[in-house]
Amino acid sequence: MSLPNDQMELREAEIRKHYDAALSLMEGFDHAPRVASDAPAAAAARPERSPGIGSRRRFRSTTPGLVTRQTRAADGVRLIDRIEGAGDDALPSPVQATVLQALRRALAIALAMGGQYSERSGLDALKRDNLAGTLAAGRKTEFTDLLAAESLVVLGVFATATGALLSAHAGEAAVEIGEVEEILTDNAPLALHGALWELDRDLEAFATEEGRLVATALAYAEALADKVRARASTAPRLEAFTSASWRVEADELTIAGFAPAPRGRGTTLTMSFKKPTEVVGNHIAKYQAMKLAKMLMAYDFERRMNPFAELGGFIFTFMGDGAPGTGKTTLIQMMAGLISDYCEVAGYPFVYRNFSIDQIDSYQGKSGQNAKAFIQAVLDPGAIGFGTIDDIDQIAGKRGDRQSSAGQQEVTAVLMEAFAGANTVVRGNATFGMFSNFPENVDDALRQRAGARFLVDGPQTRADYIDILTLLLGNRHQIPLGEHDLYAAQAIEQAVARSYAQHGTPQEAGLRAVWDEVAGRVGPLDTLAKIGTYLKAVQEADPRFTGRAIKNITDAVKVRALDVELPDAWMDEPDLFLRKGYDEKLGMIGELTQPITAEMVVQEVNRYADSEFRYADKSDEAAIDTAVREMERMDAAKRRYAERHRG
Repeated sequence: MSLPNDQMELREAEIRKHYDAALSLMEGFDHAPRVASDAPAAAAARPERSPGIGSRRRFRSTTPGLVTRQTRAADGVRLIDRIEGAGDDALPSPVQATVLQALRRALAIALAMGGQYSERSGLDALKRDNLAGTLAAGRKTEFTDLLAAESLVVLGVFATATGALLSAHAGEAAVEIGEVEEILTDNAPLALHGALWELDRDLEAFATEEGRLVATALAYAEALADKVRARASTAPRLEAFTSASWRVEADELTIAGFAPAPRGRGTTLTMSFKKPTEVVGNHIAKYQAMKLAKMLMAYDFERRMNPFAELGGFIFTFMGDGAPGTGKTTLIQMMAGLISDYCEVAGYPFVYRNFSIDQIDSYQGKSGQNAKAFIQAVLDPGAIGFGTIDDIDQIAGKRGDRQSSAGQQEVTAVLMEAFAGANTVVRGNATFGMFSNFPENVDDALRQRAGARFLVDGPQTRADYIDILTLLLGNRHQIPLGEHDLYAAQAIEQAVARSYAQHGTPQEAGLRAVWDEVAGRVGPLDTLAKIGTYLKAVQEADPRFTGRAIKNITDAVKVRALDVELPDAWMDEPDLFLRKGYDEKLGMIGELTQPITAEMVVQEVNRYADSEFRYADKSDEAAIDTAVREMERMDAAKRRYAERHRG
């Protein structure tokens, strides 16, 4: 496998060279804590605290290197003994062996990366001079800074590699260890001593049974990575590490500075997939979902970019809305099934995640952490990703809504930043779908971050209802079909053409009034000036129709311009398209594009504006209904009160 231009290989021989040193660290060493407190037994004896509340003290001296509390002299750290002692058997279990192997491997990778940094930064030459007593006085500050930087590199890579190597073995157990404290930056060996000392204390306190062993190690790795990342953000002389990335091929691990490592591993889905023929109605939504599944497969893993994203026709976020029972879950099952099948043929890793109401936590910050983990898993540039947020109106709270919990507000903030924030990068390997029965209850700014709108309205015509009845009944009956061309109405090209044509004029009454006024004043909307006049009139009728709405509309138009049906043969035979180079893929897609027309723009304006007016009407109607019910209850209460006190 060839590597991207900015990526270097961390050779296996270089890693294995450090196995003996890694094993020696795990067998044992002495370490006196310099920053952290040392009270693991007390921590273990205390009742377990609720998730989200750290177990360590929150306040300590901020003076670097100051020993404010040291209750014991040098204490032995014996990680192998600690891990093998987590179970009841005299022999190591498979889980214990897995953790031991992962830690040795992670330590070796970290030491190898430390060597790479030392060589690239010139630190190795300064080390030799210092050892020989010839280090120039004017370079002592540089030497100290480089030693601290190497310490951060080694700690960060150790945390990243541990998380990557153990993530596939994570179970349902969850452990909250609190803040990592023993971060030492005098030199790399001392930094690893401090990290392993603290890991040993966490294993003693939290890995009280074998089932919590992996969870504790992963929790520590995540907390260590976060702390090192924060420290590295202000540390000098890290360019030799952060300016490039390294690939550990055997572990499918990419190290890119202090960023969380993409795993590049797929997940096995257990959901019940649906075929496109099993989705009745919802023609535009089904068509765009089928197209989007193929668009994702155009992603180039070496260039880490998708031609569709470069051409402006990629759907990064979309919202599917409709009444309960109209087929949103079926649409998710269909799209996930298509992507899974395509990835299996191409040999690509596929990551599917669903963010649900279960991940809203009552403890401050935990819901936001869950949302960030969800986003990072789906965005992994080493895999094809599909993320869904079902019932987003319940999961993400409206800002300023007193009925929304703090956790819901945290999720809203994370999703808004991820979907259209200053640091958002759309590579074209992942897409997010937000689904709701009540989209009017979603925060306006978050809803407008959905670049495409899928109206999931279920079966509509007589033919649709005959088709879905036949489909769901199956073959276990003898009822004749009657006069009907089965599934002919579901022929996707004709159905989509009819659906798009319906948006030549608005569907919602409020928007139709705006359309009639503008069309009566300027005539057919066949120029950019006339369409712009219509857009301004829409904005005057609904102030929420902002510049972001225009961007979403133009993105949808570009998608229509790239309304290309990648041949099924390209998905079935990877050599025809999927395994070609990026530039060749770009050319093949470019040849299939079609020109943008005024009719296409008007249809997309109406389609988007219809959804906003529909949301506003539903929201207003719901508020009115609530107010009326309150008034009726108050009137009834007054009458009952008067009757009770009449005598």
